[in-house]
Amino acid sequence: MKASKIEPAASNYEQNVENGWQLKPGDRFAHPLRYKQFHLRRVLGVTGLFSAGYGDVGSSIYYGLGLVAIVALGATPIVLGIAGLIYVFNALTYAEGGAMIPEAGGSASFARHSYNDLIGFIAGWALMLSYIVTMAISAYTIPAYLAYFWPILKQPLYGTAFSMGIIFFLMIMNVLGVRESSRINILFISLDILTQITIVAIGAVLILAPNPGILLQHMFGEGNWPSVNNLIFGVAVAALCFTGVETVSQLGEETRQPAKRIPRAYILMIVSVLVLFAGISIVALSAMTPQELGDPENGWARDPIAGIAHNISLAISPEKIATAIASAKEPVIIIIWILEGLRSFLPILVALLAASILLTATNAGLLGISRLTFNLSSHYQLPSILKRIHHRFRTPYVAIILFCLISIALLLPGFFSESFFSDLGALYVFGSLLCFALAHISIIGLRVKNPDLPRPFKLRPNFKIKGRELPVTAILGFLMTFVIWVVMLITQPYGRWAGVIWMVVGVAIYLVYRRVKHLPVTHLQDDSGAGHSTS
Repeated sequence: MKASKIEPAASNYEQNVENGWQLKPGDRFAHPLRYKQFHLRRVLGVTGLFSAGYGDVGSSIYYGLGLVAIVALGATPIVLGIAGLIYVFNALTYAEGGAMIPEAGGSASFARHSYNDLIGFIAGWALMLSYIVTMAISAYTIPAYLAYFWPILKQPLYGTAFSMGIIFFLMIMNVLGVRESSRINILFISLDILTQITIVAIGAVLILAPNPGILLQHMFGEGNWPSVNNLIFGVAVAALCFTGVETVSQLGEETRQPAKRIPRAYILMIVSVLVLFAGISIVALSAMTPQELGDPENGWARDPIAGIAHNISLAISPEKIATAIASAKEPVIIIIWILEGLRSFLPILVALLAASILLTATNAGLLGISRLTFNLSSHYQLPSILKRIHHRFRTPYVAIILFCLISIALLLPGFFSESFFSDLGALYVFGSLLCFALAHISIIGLRVKNPDLPRPFKLRPNFKIKGRELPVTAILGFLMTFVIWVVMLITQPYGRWAGVIWMVVGVAIYLVYRRVKHLPVTHLQDDSGAGHSTS
């Protein structure tokens, strides 16, 4: 994935010179950015979109599984299954929207086109919160995995400080405009998928197959089943494991033939995510009790995949397995050597790979903020200072610095709060479910307002009401996400108040900015004074 460097609009360069703009010495080698409309290069195919989207969703299992277990206990696989169904609805909605409106902005663009600037801003501001919290959670989880090498990182003081340092480091790198290699990203994603398949296969053979009843005991045994409130909230938290739909949509302007490739990328993500996450959750509850999996202090809540690798290593008995496979001395020695190497190497591989994937996810959240901020500012939904480009590095440095500092501030309770990890999860749920619900209702709204709009990927089946085709999956997706969001508001005070304060502050900024610019609250106006949508 590319870093947040924004390429200049070279087509405006000569015109700027003709208008009296003076050349600077460095402009012989690099054309400076002008605040005019530009178009991103369309270079991404299905593989690039999938690797970007799976980079988010694949990383979330490294912390989301533990967060879900804190709340849902033994019902974790069931809760993940229900959340997976919602993920399917979300992905299908974004597939229609992304193919129909291939521009950066995601749910914010859908809502702006369907309704107006204010609703689009609300969706974008909720999405902004999700990106900021994703950065905080991903960075906060990295020290837990690296603690395999440096146990001191398990302590709240050092672990939280290290997490803050990660975000600060990425802030500097993104302001400087350092690029990631897309090939390295694809390599990490490939290793991630291969490692997860290996963990599921070995766990099924060594832990689940010899004792199938252990899974049922850990799920339905005494004290392992959650309360009704926790079960419902568990579904909401499980949404944390199914991110990535916004990432693909944000890349719409950089995709070749987006009408075809965006839906294909979403379908590939749906299949991969559901299969792998089902296997991981089942193996996790076969390998340990839900209390161990969901303990953020002495268990594996912050590094659940490391917990699976640890228990698989304990289950590997080289001598027993070798003698069961072969009888001759030489093959037995070779098999024992291989299994001992696997037992030692698996936890190391998981620790290194998890840290790498989570670092990529933290940076992906920052890249999403950069794109989203530029999109909102370009449509006069946020102050233009947030899309200001550094004169030397040509990066949106104001937005990068501001939102990185907010993400770092979110980590402050990590120094002293025991419930901090689950509170972060609740705050993410607030933002993500709100923007998902708005995405669904926006796609439905576009079916009503613009039924003849070209839809290269059209959701089916549909209800036909007054000549309008309303997609069933979008209706179900909206109802499920909105109901769970309301339940979260009722049951989670931290997520409720922090989320509401975030939205109120954002709407206040929006209203003041529009008033200062003498712009209507909901729509821009053309020269004739007739209101029209910014879409």
